Amino acid sequence: MLESQNIEYKESWRTEYLKWVCGFANAQGGTIYIGIDDAGKVVGVKQIKKLMDDIPNQIQSGLGIIADVNKRTQDGVDYIEIKVNPSTYPVNYHGEYHYRSGSTKQQIQGAALTEFIREKTGYLWDAIPVDNIGVNDLDLNSINIFRREAVRKKRMEKEDLDISNEELLDHLDLLADGKLKRAAVMLFYHRPGRIITGCYVKIGKFGEGSDLQYQDTVEGSLFSIADKVIDLIYTKYLKAAITYEHDVRVETYPFPREGVREAIYNALGHNNYAASIPIQIRIEDDAMYISNNCILPKNWTVETLMKPHKSEPFNPSIANAFYRAGYIEAWGRGIQKICEACRELGTSDPEYTVLGDDLTVKFTALESAKVSDIKIPKYQSDPLGDTLGEKIVVLLKEKPTITQSEIAMYFGISVPSIKRTMKKLLESGHIVRKGGRRYGHWEVK
Repeated sequence: MLESQNIEYKESWRTEYLKWVCGFANAQGGTIYIGIDDAGKVVGVKQIKKLMDDIPNQIQSGLGIIADVNKRTQDGVDYIEIKVNPSTYPVNYHGEYHYRSGSTKQQIQGAALTEFIREKTGYLWDAIPVDNIGVNDLDLNSINIFRREAVRKKRMEKEDLDISNEELLDHLDLLADGKLKRAAVMLFYHRPGRIITGCYVKIGKFGEGSDLQYQDTVEGSLFSIADKVIDLIYTKYLKAAITYEHDVRVETYPFPREGVREAIYNALGHNNYAASIPIQIRIEDDAMYISNNCILPKNWTVETLMKPHKSEPFNPSIANAFYRAGYIEAWGRGIQKICEACRELGTSDPEYTVLGDDLTVKFTALESAKVSDIKIPKYQSDPLGDTLGEKIVVLLKEKPTITQSEIAMYFGISVPSIKRTMKKLLESGHIVRKGGRRYGHWEVK
């Protein structure tokens, strides 16, 4: 018997063959034979007793389904039969969705994946309920970030937020039949990679061409990432041009902070996470590129994005929470605000390009604010020269409650180096500590 829509032969078992099991489950079901070559000849398998235990466990833990795994014998040679029933629910392997078509396995991506999930469940991708993660497993700091920003941006009233976490999630429509939606896990769980790979942000500082000078990976919940990534870029990756107006020190960065913030938050909110590709930020002296996997609405083009348009989020549940936190707009005004920020700084409008499912926005550096030879900050004796001391001061203005350990993590250097520099800043009067160690804050003079 030859391979077909419902039959697959493998000479030996490999964990990656869970993708084939996934493909059968998402299609019409089928049978995988382990120990049979492509010609249909039984060649047998080694350690069959161990595989009879391992394969069912791997299928259950890796795919969340149960398949019949049977031992078969032909002419005294043992082989394994894995019978997979069609699933009424989308099955994924590490966030990837596979489908059996003819005698091939194909990965479902892009618009086809959105339609596949909608047909199977009636849900959009970010609204699918998640098993094994509950409200009590969520990161309290991420939830507190949302509460803080929702009040600060006046998108919600404080009294409306004085409710339990479960009530808050229900209010944000992040629960389905008592289970967390996938969006809730990505927004508030400290390890969203458990349900989808690629849920993080990569930042790289580049010189000429492929010269990667240094890089960072920002991981965690989407709210945790959003809370850290902008500060990281503007304290470690960019250097401000310093001028003075009437003896007042003025710092001008080469890229508009509010515009970059809006672009990154848009990428976080509208990214096609099912593609398992992280958001990537490439920073050069002359330009900054922010790229994410994005499926535009039908018939939309770059020209559509640059003109006034309606809001049509790819991840409605994630977008709603980001809107409530004041991170993105609900009227399709995000790109308009980015353009306004660029013009206010005095640089050109951002450039958008779409290549396949990749959406990239390019910011051009303000020529007068470019500072060359940017390196990873290192400790020097001057507490407020163009060194670590200056960058610490910038960070403290943005995050006055940050700890010295957290500052060290931002800059990727040792805590003792941070303590030495901050001691000099304290002694010189550039900063002052208000309150105690636990509940106090830093004040920049």
